[in-house]
Amino acid sequence: MDQHQVDVHAPPDEYYSGSPALRTPGVHRSRSRNYQRTYPKYSQFGGEEEAVPGKLLPRRRSVRRRASIDEKATQPRRFLVDIDTVEKIILEQEDTNGDYQITVEDSGPKMLKVPTASSGGFRTFEVRGTYMLSNLLQEMALARDCGMNQVVIDEERLNENPVNRLSRMIRTTFWNGLVRCMDEGGIQAICADPKNTRAGARPIIYVPHGDAAAYEYYRGVARDLRDLRIKVVRLPREITPQYVKSINDEFGVLALAADVSHDAGGRLVYRPLPFVVPGGRFNEQYGWDSYFEALGLLVDGRWQLAKNMVDNFVYEIKHYGKILNANRSYYLTRSQPPFLTDMALKVYEALPPSDGNAAWLRAALDAAITEYFGVWMVAPRLDARTGLSCYHPTGIGMPPETESTHFDHTVQPYAERLGVSVDAFKRMYARDEIHEPELDEYFVHDRAVRESGHDTSYRLERRCANLATVDLNCLLYKYEVDLADALDEHFGGTFAWSGGRELTAAEWRMRAEVRRQSMDTHLWNERKGLYFDYDVKLQEQSVYESVTAFWALWAGCATPAQARRLVDEGCRKFEVRGGLVSGTEESRGKISLLRPNRQWDFPFGWPPHQIMAWYGMYNYGFVDVARRFAYRWLFTITQAFVDFNGVVPEKFDVVNMTHRFQVEYGNVGVDFKKVPREGFGWMNASYQVGLTYLTSHMRRALGTLTPPDVFFQKSNWKTDGTPSHSPTSTPNPVPVFISEAGTPRYRPQSNALHAALRGLGSKPDARGLSADARKRQQQLALAAGGSPEDDARVGDASNYHNL
Repeated sequence: MDQHQVDVHAPPDEYYSGSPALRTPGVHRSRSRNYQRTYPKYSQFGGEEEAVPGKLLPRRRSVRRRASIDEKATQPRRFLVDIDTVEKIILEQEDTNGDYQITVEDSGPKMLKVPTASSGGFRTFEVRGTYMLSNLLQEMALARDCGMNQVVIDEERLNENPVNRLSRMIRTTFWNGLVRCMDEGGIQAICADPKNTRAGARPIIYVPHGDAAAYEYYRGVARDLRDLRIKVVRLPREITPQYVKSINDEFGVLALAADVSHDAGGRLVYRPLPFVVPGGRFNEQYGWDSYFEALGLLVDGRWQLAKNMVDNFVYEIKHYGKILNANRSYYLTRSQPPFLTDMALKVYEALPPSDGNAAWLRAALDAAITEYFGVWMVAPRLDARTGLSCYHPTGIGMPPETESTHFDHTVQPYAERLGVSVDAFKRMYARDEIHEPELDEYFVHDRAVRESGHDTSYRLERRCANLATVDLNCLLYKYEVDLADALDEHFGGTFAWSGGRELTAAEWRMRAEVRRQSMDTHLWNERKGLYFDYDVKLQEQSVYESVTAFWALWAGCATPAQARRLVDEGCRKFEVRGGLVSGTEESRGKISLLRPNRQWDFPFGWPPHQIMAWYGMYNYGFVDVARRFAYRWLFTITQAFVDFNGVVPEKFDVVNMTHRFQVEYGNVGVDFKKVPREGFGWMNASYQVGLTYLTSHMRRALGTLTPPDVFFQKSNWKTDGTPSHSPTSTPNPVPVFISEAGTPRYRPQSNALHAALRGLGSKPDARGLSADARKRQQQLALAAGGSPEDDARVGDASNYHNL
């Protein structure tokens, strides 16, 4: 393969395909002597050793430091690397803590002489610094994956702009590493469940009662893979909480969607759909993780995977009654934050033209309506008095998927009261031999916390099932608005729901408005300028200040005046050096040995909260605030990627800007050797989505690792929560936003923001607006397809105070 035919930044399987010598003009097969001549050298350990081109030997003498500015090579520099030799030396010299990574915490010299390809391996050039050395280690591991022992590596691949490198690795490597499929080739990986600690436990595949094709297929898989001892179980027609409790000790994976057909001979052709998992120990399709992963997949053009994940959700609603926490048996009574309407609409917009697209969208929205009525708008999740919804799964007893000692501290007082050991009490409690209503309620709230996705947080502890949370009701408001607009845009204003009645866009708008008014009454705090969770049992607002207040901007249920207050207060409370923090330190309270930190509290920041806030800010015209948030978060990710061997973790301490901390459940995505192959699902997505919010100037600064506050100061960017530029002077060029990235090309026309804009023309002029201002507002309200940053009413502080 000719060198000019290979992209320096191509995916590993393409870059390292074929013989590396054929890509290098300085190394030809005809010059076999280059690979055989040897010269005596002296090892640092004493004695004479042989040197072979392409192989390194440690030296006793000190190495002269290379000048800061090197003489430019006449052609791109390439290195000829014998992987076994170079890998051994780089780890011995640079990996001083023995974790098979090269990071800023290692105390090696951070310099290695590597043979050049143009010299046939006889001359060397210094590779210096944590970033380039760790990239060299990573590239050797990737080349080894491709079956290479000796390889040519371009210097451009080692010193690549970190923003470009990380984005490329997510696009070409990480997503592929996170793909799973429940077919014969992939079922073993999915059945492996680290939560299942029972010795000798057999893999179990649970199949819905109504899916005969799946049952037939997995019975065949079990026969073909006898060594795995797979057990296939058909679920009952009605899956009750009591049944789910009865299989607490029989952990298993739940079947998902497949393409089903029959060949010419009438034989079943069953093709399970590939999907993306979060990564690390999470080897199944999770609920709200999938929405954010889909946003990242769509940015990278992987619409088929995103579509498959929607299809899996539709399958879960049809056969399991809800979108599950994840497709494991112990999650059958538990859902997660609902994003299906927005997810389906974004995927629909990204699909290539096809006659089947409309039918696909109809099926997805039909499932979303079924979920809406059957899960979120009935007891126990619906509070009839307020009309708001709560996380309230129907599972019974102690969640079985937790570590065996996870609840020991909770049940110990009850065990002592009965005079039995903790283990004995847990067995008796599981068999319903004892009844503790107080403990029952504790586990209802514990399961609700897990259903919320925010497990765990002092915001929700011991009360979650009683809380009409801001985040859940924003999501349901978005369902209602999405359905109203989708029915108008795609189905002529009416929809024949499979549940047995016809629904109209007008009904969904009414539902959205009723919810918005209830949220204004119970969740909005005018004095504090924030949304708060509402305790439906105590009938009072929570005092915990959560960044989920920004979800109201994502959903569009805040009025422009509320949005202005929310931005003012929210930026002051939640914006920190590394992004948006989950909650305030004051709300979390003091931490001690008896009251340890929770991972969804201060000082931690998570990808979902960032993405939702970016979209919400953009949606209301605070484009520069969205960009500022995005830059902070992406800097935190990029800095860790550069300093810690390409790490992409599950979450960050955004106050101290680090992924290294001690907290419950650890930090998934940091435990790898030599090269990260997956990253972490929604962190990958947040990076790809976040880049779409940056200007080219911001992206250049990010590539040079310019700290956020330094960049903002030099760019004259405000950091007090107010817009940096008036809407007429928004920095150009404005990026071309795409709907897949979470930016609102598809903006619901039924939400509070747009309702306010439409209604401006008919309001009395009691606000003191000039005639010119009023005329301008009327024009903007009627403008079709206008971009939010063009709207002075939602991007300028003074106009907001007048609304």
